[in-house]
Amino acid sequence: MNRSGWTPLLLGLVVGLAAGLIYGWVLQPARPTQAAPTSLRSDFQDEYAALIASAFAATGDLPRARARLGLLPGASDSDHLNALAQAWLATGRSESEARALAALAAGLVERTATPSAVAAPTRPPATNPPATAAVTTRPRATPLPTLTPGAPFRLSERDLVCDDPAPEPRIQVIVLDAAGEGVPDILVQVIWDAGQDQFYTGLKPDMGVGFGDFTLAPDTVYTVQLADSDAIATGLQAETCTSPSGETHWGSWRLTFVQPEAP
Repeated sequence: MNRSGWTPLLLGLVVGLAAGLIYGWVLQPARPTQAAPTSLRSDFQDEYAALIASAFAATGDLPRARARLGLLPGASDSDHLNALAQAWLATGRSESEARALAALAAGLVERTATPSAVAAPTRPPATNPPATAAVTTRPRATPLPTLTPGAPFRLSERDLVCDDPAPEPRIQVIVLDAAGEGVPDILVQVIWDAGQDQFYTGLKPDMGVGFGDFTLAPDTVYTVQLADSDAIATGLQAETCTSPSGETHWGSWRLTFVQPEAP
């Protein structure tokens, strides 16, 4: 093909390219949009909830965290956040994120609890009211109990529970501080011949902030130890209980760890 034959082809390509650019950039440009969190996949919504929990752990701003969770269907439920924290641990995800999720779930439960009404004391009106306006202060939120520095835990009670309402036998762990208050966010390690697992206290705030549990498998012997502590319980396995009617069923173990008062 001679040069005169290429000319119409090249001219057509240039005109087509110019027309496409004008249409795409001027006449019908792409308009960026922001996807709502509800349109994300369920696993991405879980990641979004974990980011919200991490931000709450850093700032302590519960109203803002609640507002952000409101963008996710069902994520503002404390049970959902507790289940997500346990799933994070089971899959080997970041322990700090699991702790943040558990702390946010506990914060939601604490804030939604309805306080009992307290009658305000009455006092007679002042005859000469001051010129300055009265200033009211908002009561501070009660902080979660913390550990006594330097005081290790010890195993206080080890009981076989035959009236546990759980459908399967389990190890119930209760961690208390020196004042007898439940202590959340304590890592509990469970070890047996074929493996090991771990969980945190405080993931089921309806059972108490110092509560945690682990399901037992029959014919398996377990050892339970609090992380960073010498407190340990050995030889734990599913035991049978007998009801008053003579029927047998599996019982659960309840371990109570207490932190002695600091000297």
